[in-house]
Amino acid sequence: MADKSYQAVMGRRPEIMRKAVGIDYDSFESGSLAFDYETMMSKAAFSLDKIREIQRATGIGNTPLLEMKNLTALARHYAAPGKGARIFVKDEACNPSGSFKARRASVSAYYAKTKGYPGLVSATSGNYGAGIASQAAMLGLKAIVVQEVFDSRGLGQPEILEKGRACEAYGAEVLQLTVGPELFYTFLLVLEETGFFNASLYTPFSITGIETLGVEIAEQCQSLLGKKPDVVVATNAGGGNLTGTARGLIKAGCADTKIVAASVDLSGLHMASDKDFNRKSFTTGHTGFGVPFTTSPDRADVPRNAARPLRYMDRYVTITQGEVFFMTEALAQVEGLERGPAGNTSLAAAFSIAQEMDQDQIVVVQETEYTGAGKHPSPQLTFASANGIEVRRGDPKDNIPGQRIVIPENPGQIKAVELPLEKLRQSYLKHNLASVKDGKVSAADMEYLAAEINLPPAEAEAMIQAALKEGK
Repeated sequence: MADKSYQAVMGRRPEIMRKAVGIDYDSFESGSLAFDYETMMSKAAFSLDKIREIQRATGIGNTPLLEMKNLTALARHYAAPGKGARIFVKDEACNPSGSFKARRASVSAYYAKTKGYPGLVSATSGNYGAGIASQAAMLGLKAIVVQEVFDSRGLGQPEILEKGRACEAYGAEVLQLTVGPELFYTFLLVLEETGFFNASLYTPFSITGIETLGVEIAEQCQSLLGKKPDVVVATNAGGGNLTGTARGLIKAGCADTKIVAASVDLSGLHMASDKDFNRKSFTTGHTGFGVPFTTSPDRADVPRNAARPLRYMDRYVTITQGEVFFMTEALAQVEGLERGPAGNTSLAAAFSIAQEMDQDQIVVVQETEYTGAGKHPSPQLTFASANGIEVRRGDPKDNIPGQRIVIPENPGQIKAVELPLEKLRQSYLKHNLASVKDGKVSAADMEYLAAEINLPPAEAEAMIQAALKEGK
């Protein structure tokens, strides 16, 4: 019988992952910094046409693109004359499991079925788990969802508990754990003992499944409006949402569309901290995941992460928890759409960004998610108050993550805050150039890094050389 101690299981990680994913990641490596990202994405997954076929078979995709006429009018009320872009929302809550994560899950489930895996395992706070469970049910597979739910006091966040309920409703076995290293250890152990497929959020299957979302946005904008979107705003956590959507937009000819990442500002809170775990009201789409996965994407549960958001983002903004709660209620009460908090993160950002843009321009929020009892502002804010967080009305600039949630007094106070891309690029290079010992980077590595930080070759080389000098 295999040794089940933490050290032993972690030591078997490469072997467990190799069996559970079915991808030879070594074949894409160069032996240095660079790896062949595009070849991995094309050879390890499926063509766009095949993915659309897979998704049609289980009722995924072709979700409506809805114009937020009332929110647009409200944004124009606070904008300068002639400003206030038209705001559209891609209503991904219409997918079978209630979010865009169904797109990610569909390709993983299809691959697992064709390769003879008896089931799928996912480690997730919940929306993706629901997608996996739903797709597994359609294909006659089993599903196990491993959730990080509780702090050491045994308290679980309302949103995560709601997502766990959804996973169970679709027939998944849900393993609910406390915050800390237990999650990944349990995940590996389950993969090893069951022989199930690792439905990681970060495989090419998961990311290419989202490309159809970007393609549909392009097609629907062209059909409805006769033009491509000017800006697409994506809620950013692990980076897959933005990466897949951007790749789809590019494939659909939207090379000039600006891609904006949006995250809830949870700066100062550590995601693996038992103390901080229940001092945040958002389990995804926040800077605790968004920033580290942008600057060091290969921290994932697979050797090479297919989600590489820094390659695609033109801008990164943050929004406060209170602003997202405000926008969640505004969407329901002004537009008549009751949707969950993740998509409303990018909607809050888009409301602010629209005020910078001309009235004939188009800004698209690329996803919504279903809502439920634990996802509403009321249980989230009640839970925050019970955990010592001050909740009040006022100026959201006074928000302090983990201490104070400030709900805006009026929509004009919703203001997206820039996260400078230059700093994110510098942080990325610091992480990735740490292994360079002689201070020299090959031409192939230089080309790879330029793509990774999304800069023209000359600009990228100057930044890389500066980073190398700083690291000496």
